[in-house]
Amino acid sequence: MSAVVSLVASFAAAAAPIPLYNIYRAEDGFTNFGISMAIVTYTVGTMVGLLVLGRLSNHLGRRLTAMASLGLLLLGCLLLLNVHNISTLLAGRILMGVGTGLASSTLTSYIVDAAPARPEWLASVASSQGPMLGLSIGAIASGALVQFGPWPRDLIYLVCAGFLSVSAVLLAISPETVTPTPPAWRSLLPRVIIPAQVRHLLPVAAAVLLATWATGAFYQAFVPALVEDQLHARSPLILGLVFAAYMAPSVLGAPIGGRSTPLVAQRVGMIIFLAGMIGIITAITAGTLALFIIASIVAGVGQGVATSGTTRGLLHGSTLIDRASIFSAVYLICYSGAAFPSLISGKLSNTFSLPQIAFGYGVLALGATLFTILGARNPNTDATGNGSSDSSSTLDDAAALYDARGRPTDTAARLQAAGQ
Repeated sequence: MSAVVSLVASFAAAAAPIPLYNIYRAEDGFTNFGISMAIVTYTVGTMVGLLVLGRLSNHLGRRLTAMASLGLLLLGCLLLLNVHNISTLLAGRILMGVGTGLASSTLTSYIVDAAPARPEWLASVASSQGPMLGLSIGAIASGALVQFGPWPRDLIYLVCAGFLSVSAVLLAISPETVTPTPPAWRSLLPRVIIPAQVRHLLPVAAAVLLATWATGAFYQAFVPALVEDQLHARSPLILGLVFAAYMAPSVLGAPIGGRSTPLVAQRVGMIIFLAGMIGIITAITAGTLALFIIASIVAGVGQGVATSGTTRGLLHGSTLIDRASIFSAVYLICYSGAAFPSLISGKLSNTFSLPQIAFGYGVLALGATLFTILGARNPNTDATGNGSSDSSSTLDDAAALYDARGRPTDTAARLQAAGQ
């Protein structure tokens, strides 16, 4: 539970600046390009954290590494208390990015390590949707405090700092789930390792994660301006609610995806996601806030179904040591999807209108959906990576090789000893 709370608190802190972006634009002269560069800076910091620090928890332990990630996020919050120029915003966001990257791989692995064996989908839902829940809570709380609380530019960061401190205390008194294995410096070599039995799932996983997280970055970078300029709403709370309308329903869609095979969850989820994106573009064109919120909810539900199925497929048959690497790879793909489209669209924002940029994200969603429908597959049914199955027996076969905590059973040990 402490890992879930910490994961949510981490991403709540990451979302805290979103309702403040319009204030920074109005009071400090920040441009849409500057705001999009803040998103890029954050995601690049996260990717660095994942590449360099993603496997550190295997060597130092989950607790210590997770507490270090919360410390970086806390420093980022304190730095953002004094944002009056773009360089301060970028510095704070890169600190929070590195902290979130470290938290992403460490805390999600911690959650899966400590999760009960039943229900089987619980670990993948908690690990994949904790960030979405945290982002939603952070955006709504920030919008409310900016609009109704004292010190509108500062209070949300102080609140986040408090929750991050409480989370660190909870982690400090929680049990460790791995045995630290020195030397830790070897884990700092940039490397992403994916178990052979799930590598065939990566192309579709990348399509799902790139499209859905690119849209999340679009909401962070451009929706503040869209809500004010195209949908004619200037309330920071409404802005937070609009952002949460995309993020929060992902939590509702995740259990739906968790109850079906990864193949079905990915296909159905991406079709729902595409329908929501079509509604979002229509709402922007018509200037209708209500339709925009409804379409955001639909896209969010589709995102939850698709990403939970993707995560569950990649976790198929994973061991304790595998998980940090798998989650590093997953979040590296996620943040690549957030960073590169944001960088491109940020540069294009000086030439194209915001509705045109939104249409470009819709085209990306269409391509990812078609690729998923044609290419989605279920995990392999054996430890050798040979063959795949669409039947419900897939997970049962894997269960014979790994126990409830992901440790190899005697059967798996014999297979590995035989070189299979």
